[in-house]
Amino acid sequence: MAEPTPRRDPQRLRPAPLLFEPMQAAADPEHFFDLESIDDPRALLSRATELTQAFRAAADRAVEFQAMAAAQLADPRRFDRLTPADIAEQAEWTEDYAKKMVEFGRDLLRGAEGARGHVDPV
Repeated sequence: MAEPTPRRDPQRLRPAPLLFEPMQAAADPEHFFDLESIDDPRALLSRATELTQAFRAAADRAVEFQAMAAAQLADPRRFDRLTPADIAEQAEWTEDYAKKMVEFGRDLLRGAEGARGHVDPV
C-alpha cells in the first residue's frame, strides 16, 4: 500500500463541490458524477478537472484528520493510549508511517491550539 506524504498546505483552494449522486446513479458503474452525459470535450475536461481537484483536496484534508486522530490516540496523557504499532494496525499503515503521522498530527493540533483550540474542518 502506498503511503501518502503528510504535508500542510498553507493556502487551501476551494475546490468545486462534490455533489452526492442519487443511489440509482451510484449503482450504475458507467455513471460518474454525470460526466458521461457531457458531450463537449472542453466542458468534460473542465468538469473532470474540477472533480480531480476536489478529490485531491478532500484526500489531503482526510489525511490531516487521520494525523490528528493518530496523535490523540497516542497521547501519553490518555490511560487508553495506543502505541504506534496499534495505530498502524488499525489504519493499515506501517509502524514507521504511524509514527510520522502521530508527529504530523501533534504539529497540526499545536497549530489548532494556537488558534483558540478550534480546528476548522473547512
